[in-house]
Amino acid sequence: MQPLNIAIVHPNLGIGGAERLVVDTALALQSRGHRVHIYTLHHDASHSFAETRDGTLDVRVVSSWFPTSVFGRMRILCTTLQAQSLARRVAGDHTQYDVVFVDIVSAAIPLLKYAQAHILFYCHFPDLLLAPHSTLAQRVYRAPFDLIERMTTGEADRVVVNSRFTQETFRRVFPTLPMPRVVHPALNCAAYDTLPRMEDPAIHVLRTPRRVVLSINRFERKKAVALAIDAVAQLPRDVCLVVAGGWDPLVPENTEHLIELNAHARALGLSTRTIAPRSSDALALLPLDHYRVPTFIDSDVLPDVDVLFVPSFTENQRSYLLSTARCVVYTPANEHLGIVPLEAMYSRVPVVAADSGGPRETVVHAKSGYLCEHNAADFADAISRVLAAPDAQWREMGAYGRERVIQHFSLDAYAQNIEAVISDMLETPTSVSAVMGILLTLFIVCTSATLYLCATYL
Repeated sequence: MQPLNIAIVHPNLGIGGAERLVVDTALALQSRGHRVHIYTLHHDASHSFAETRDGTLDVRVVSSWFPTSVFGRMRILCTTLQAQSLARRVAGDHTQYDVVFVDIVSAAIPLLKYAQAHILFYCHFPDLLLAPHSTLAQRVYRAPFDLIERMTTGEADRVVVNSRFTQETFRRVFPTLPMPRVVHPALNCAAYDTLPRMEDPAIHVLRTPRRVVLSINRFERKKAVALAIDAVAQLPRDVCLVVAGGWDPLVPENTEHLIELNAHARALGLSTRTIAPRSSDALALLPLDHYRVPTFIDSDVLPDVDVLFVPSFTENQRSYLLSTARCVVYTPANEHLGIVPLEAMYSRVPVVAADSGGPRETVVHAKSGYLCEHNAADFADAISRVLAAPDAQWREMGAYGRERVIQHFSLDAYAQNIEAVISDMLETPTSVSAVMGILLTLFIVCTSATLYLCATYL
């Protein structure tokens, strides 16, 4: 394939599974000789992947005067409006793109038609299924945005999804659209081959003589991290649960849920400590038991705790935790895919995950870990089995998981799959005319503006 100009559009380039996918997509396509630019509305150097800030990838931050919420509410409205700002910047760029890769927000697609490029939409999961619809007010509020998602998703020239689980869900939600192809996310294995730098004081504060059970997830309620705490509470006190994950002080749910999890652990009689992010200027948002990483390694040994929270962990901390963990526990139910099990398996650590959604496609039960029912008793039992496994069996499970990731989820395998989709897409003209794009864009703007005015002044 001839080198292409490719734009990747992603609203917030922080730390998370979707962001890791975007970074790995850029790396994969760049490794194939394509010219890749990432457009985003928000990129914090202290809360992002290294490749986005060390010059490896070209990241272009687009300014937008639209807020992220209206008094902490109307987030989907603001996200839709922000997506239009982002799409307008890409469509107006002097670079002529051959392909625009979009994920998260399909509302940007119609306006991106002005870029005169083929649009590839990576669907992590239909957003309309993630939003609450339990009350009449919620259903009325969500109705136009659900309609927007249904209309704009079909505007993409190709749609791909991250798992067979998401593919089946997509088929049910969008029955009139063609069945999307499954392209599993990749794991950039080279990024996990680096040994942790032990001279880092941020590593010193993580050391514990106990056996480590590791949970990696963003601090969001849907990730069900409390289940890991409930499970560990049933285990002997020679286990330390480390809860590490993305934590953004600008996201209220992140700050609230960390405090909730800390309180939950203490209510169960577990001792806790929170390691404050070194770059954080929002210490007041952390639990009261937070501990600041010293500038130099302190000779004092911190007391052991049952649960250690590590918000906004660094890549060096991640390397250390994966190298010392005896088990990785992954608690979300019906997760679309989940990159954390792949990280654990490549690092030769057995995984305990819910027997639903994406982990069914990544974790092989009793070979690379255990799949169990979504309750504390089953999780505690599975964790106990991993911890009690003889060293030879434990190493065998780790080796099996690593080989599985290399064979099926490597960056090279992902590059081949995504490039094959692009090659097939480019063989046909872009599917929808600019006129349809104009009509849909006007519909989105008018609907969003009306809701914005109602939310602000009524």
